[in-house]
Amino acid sequence: MSRPTSPDPASFDCVVEIAAPPEAVFAAFFAPDDLQAWWAALRSVTTPRPLGIYAVEWATTDHADPLLGALGGVFYGTVIDVRPPREFFLADAYWLPPARDPIGPMALQVMCEPTADGTRLRFQLDGCDDSPRWRRFYRIVNAGWSAALGTLKTHLEARQVDPPSA
Repeated sequence: MSRPTSPDPASFDCVVEIAAPPEAVFAAFFAPDDLQAWWAALRSVTTPRPLGIYAVEWATTDHADPLLGALGGVFYGTVIDVRPPREFFLADAYWLPPARDPIGPMALQVMCEPTADGTRLRFQLDGCDDSPRWRRFYRIVNAGWSAALGTLKTHLEARQVDPPSA
């Protein structure tokens, strides 16, 4: 998995090789059970169609960041473009922390490119102003989303070894 190297990033861009078909990787961003398994979502409403809703909620953390407050909360945006099972694009995306002002707008693009061994997933998040709060947001989410995408890889690859029973 490639990760950003900047100590003070202004975006998030990560590529992960996953030994699962693009259909499974794409679906994992919209299926509530998958979102719970790999992204620790409490709830989600995700509609894979143009102008669909994309909302994911997480539990509030016990610890608080000095600039961002408690983590968790809700990430939401509008599905602008969707091309199952290859890619989708969200615009007007915001993170609503549990007790502080929202961060956004952002744009999120997820691309699932077929490979000989499965899928090359690219996850990109952009949107930033030059404030300490935004920079801190990206420092935290770079680590968090890198870990979550690693969990997605493990989750989907385990499913390929031991497919769910019907």
